[in-house]
Amino acid sequence: MPPVAETVLDEVEAEGGEDAGPGPRTGAPARRGARAAGAAALLTAVLFCLATALSRSHPFGPVTRNVVDLGQQYLPYHAYWRSFLRGETHGDAFLNWNSGFGANFLGDVGTYLSSPVDLLVVFFPADRIELALYVVTAVKITAAGAAMAALLLRLRPGPWPVAAALGTAYALSGWTFNFGSTVPMWLDGLAAFPLLCLVGEWARTGRRPVLGPLVVALAWIANFYTAYMATLGAAVVLAVRLLTAEETATVRRRLAGALRAARSVLVGVGLAAPLVAVVFLGTKTADPTPEVTFAPAAWTDVLARFLPATASTASPALFIGTPALLLALTLPFNRAVAPRVRAALTAAVVLVTLSLQWEPTHLLWHAGASPNGVPYRQAFVLCGLLLIAAWFSVAGGVPRPAALLAGGALLGGLAWAARGSVDIDRWTFPASGAAALLALIAALLALAAARREPSGAVGGNHRDSTGTAPEAPTGDNRENSTATARQDSARTALKAPARPARLLPLLAVLLLVAAQAGEAAVTGKRIEEQQRAEVAWSPRTGPWHEAAAREVARADAWPRHRTDPGEVPGGNDVLLVGGQGADHYSSLTSETTSRTLVSLGFGAYAKGRHPVTLDNPVTDALFSVGTRMRSEPVEPVRQDAPPRATVTATTVPVPPLVTVRPSARPAGPSGDSAFARQERLLGASVYELPAPRRTGRALAAHCPAGSEVWFWAPEYRGTATLAGQRPVRFDGKPPAVSAAMGALGTVPASGEVRIALDPEGRARLPREPVGCLVRARLDTAVDRLTATGATRVRTTGHTVTAALPPGSTGVAVLAVPRISGWSCAAGDADLRPARAYEGLVAVPLDGRADTVHCSFRPPGLRLGGAVGAAALLALAATGVLHRRRSRG
Repeated sequence: MPPVAETVLDEVEAEGGEDAGPGPRTGAPARRGARAAGAAALLTAVLFCLATALSRSHPFGPVTRNVVDLGQQYLPYHAYWRSFLRGETHGDAFLNWNSGFGANFLGDVGTYLSSPVDLLVVFFPADRIELALYVVTAVKITAAGAAMAALLLRLRPGPWPVAAALGTAYALSGWTFNFGSTVPMWLDGLAAFPLLCLVGEWARTGRRPVLGPLVVALAWIANFYTAYMATLGAAVVLAVRLLTAEETATVRRRLAGALRAARSVLVGVGLAAPLVAVVFLGTKTADPTPEVTFAPAAWTDVLARFLPATASTASPALFIGTPALLLALTLPFNRAVAPRVRAALTAAVVLVTLSLQWEPTHLLWHAGASPNGVPYRQAFVLCGLLLIAAWFSVAGGVPRPAALLAGGALLGGLAWAARGSVDIDRWTFPASGAAALLALIAALLALAAARREPSGAVGGNHRDSTGTAPEAPTGDNRENSTATARQDSARTALKAPARPARLLPLLAVLLLVAAQAGEAAVTGKRIEEQQRAEVAWSPRTGPWHEAAAREVARADAWPRHRTDPGEVPGGNDVLLVGGQGADHYSSLTSETTSRTLVSLGFGAYAKGRHPVTLDNPVTDALFSVGTRMRSEPVEPVRQDAPPRATVTATTVPVPPLVTVRPSARPAGPSGDSAFARQERLLGASVYELPAPRRTGRALAAHCPAGSEVWFWAPEYRGTATLAGQRPVRFDGKPPAVSAAMGALGTVPASGEVRIALDPEGRARLPREPVGCLVRARLDTAVDRLTATGATRVRTTGHTVTAALPPGSTGVAVLAVPRISGWSCAAGDADLRPARAYEGLVAVPLDGRADTVHCSFRPPGLRLGGAVGAAALLALAATGVLHRRRSRG
């Protein structure tokens, strides 16, 4: 863009940065950076909201945004986070009593909630949690755009409006719309990438030795998973800068810069260790997902994802806007950019693109484990590299026509090669074509403005009369002269006559912004619409959730007994409405929790990481669920309206949270069915377990009259119908979904049990699929456990203390899955790692202790704390040494 005298001087000052010397000059680049960051933030926020409004999604429309994990995980977790921050939960930062009958909350905080932006939820009312999460999402995306705009001006001076437009292009990339906006925790990595690149710049030039590690720590605390990817990406950018920048033209300076960067990363990650270690060890004990073998996407689909309005979870989301992509493609042909810079940046973009498709580098990007679901989670790094390439090509002025033609040819070839991809949408080519046309007009206007520029002024591409870049020192500043020459050029520009008109460059910028903005809005709109049509979704929160929350609050009697909210649409019910149920959907769901509950007849989704509630009187007795909510929808659940239902609460006598069993080894029926496991844990035989006869699609058996028929087949998908009763649906789909045990009805007076099966596909049944529950036996077992169990139970955030009848022997059993981190003691003994009793927390008793005490500490907290303390000392030492050097 043609400069004026003030712009030229600002660019000189930006080139020198803070090292250019004291005085008022240092304020100019800061102002330009602030303008770019502010403009990028504003434009990003407006366009993100516009895309949401165009798709008629909440909060700008009636349709739910809660697709897949946004509704199943992130919305409930943010609802619980709000309650936790306001002191409204039973648990503390260590333990969540609401989920999974007791879950490691600090691990979930580090996975989902540790971003500082997530604290914003505390300012919203409970019934506006969807709006709160949308604001959190928008703020993270906006911050990413601002950070990228500021980084671009730090990497190389140039017109701040263009930097703002490219920052917005980064924030509203296809990755953001397709993945990040529905997985808000990943958005912290989107913002972390430009910030970590900035840390690399500080390390390269020997500046900010204390602030750099703090930025690294913030990124890794906010979300260490995507921060790891962003760190790898920032290392690529740093390598390019070390090889091309004239400040690091010697081997010694390059090595020193690399070592300073490594120090910043090590100290920063060390500062984050108290949280990162807890999450890391939590993943080691989490329910394992099936191993995934990486299969690279077809290159046709990869190329298609550079284009607008494409969506897929099987290929990398790489859209950054046609104008920005065109500028990036001109870099290899732009002779105004130093050859070394062109070669290094082009090689970086090509190699990172190839790394997405090669299994060893795919595993490197994902810390050694190919993820389930989205296999290209690191694609935001490539989007950032492309925009850095675009900036280096345009910062000195619009590329010459030859470079524009070459880049346009590459873009056309890319679009032609992608035309057969299944990811191409009906909006793709119209949106891309319109944006390309606007970008072409903008380029022509900018070139015309450059020709009208006074000959004495410095700017544009700094070309000489032949149209080629003048000779200059090596490095990315080759198109510029030395610092002295730059100052002389600025003085010359100050004496040059003012530009006769600003209209052409202004129009060029407006057209560039319009092209980027239009494509981004269309892409966001289409991706949201496609996701709602093709993937699982949850309804908006509303009257159903509010009614359940009111009933839970009214009936809550914790820790005397648990209150289970039952089934509420959306999943993770207890995090949304309260209570202490089994529902828990987390990447860190313990394998102990998942396997214990599924073995007892509970259902599970997400390959075991989402156990769900089970409305069964035996498991209610085992886990002290005294109050259970049951909901009856009053209308079909829809995408465009919050659901409504009537909610009722039923309270029954159950044993206390801590019971006493006669021995460490449970007695009871043998067998591996869920019915037999329930009985062993209960210590009583409460089911009749007939050997059903299977004839075609029917089961026949004999049970006591009046008993309740329960059907258990974790892998069964279809309906099962007891004669004379309504069909009951089961949704087993191994390995992703385990069907929960379900009640079919009451055994008639004849004692004959006939069950009609209507499977979808092959009916896979266990050896004992039918159990007939005799309520009188269960009542007797409950009375016995109540009489011998705890007389008083007290809980704090992460501890349980129970008073037992004098002389109790055997084993005290706490109705909590024995996940890693529990320590217990009887009487005044020291805490020791808890024992296990059929998967639950257990404490041996010798008849002398009349109390038991258990406490939970997240694994990894002590190790992480030690590493964090060492990193803090290292940071303090670094600061002291830097201050002494500065004084010297």
